[in-house]
Amino acid sequence: MKQAQTGMSTVEYVLVLALVAIAAIGAFSFFGKTLRNQAAGISTELSGRDSQGNIDAAQGAADASSDVANRNYNLGNYNEGANKAAEGDSTGGGGTGGGGPVVD
Repeated sequence: MKQAQTGMSTVEYVLVLALVAIAAIGAFSFFGKTLRNQAAGISTELSGRDSQGNIDAAQGAADASSDVANRNYNLGNYNEGANKAAEGDSTGGGGTGGGGPVVD
């Protein structure tokens, strides 16, 4: 008589963990500058410094990505949209020594 197996094996656990990691990397890459500047702002605030520069940079990146996303792209001009999304010189610096240029 066979016993029912319960729980996840190590292989299943590693596969689920890898999928979650890939999804997190994808989300972080997709939201790019906005998410990085927000994370920098949180780090700056936790260190006790003002993060207004990071907040402004995150808002600017979100506005720029919204502008790019609202344009109509097709296969003929899709590369133009990808290039515009990657353009920009976002500097995510705080006012008191934090941050620096953000490289995509």
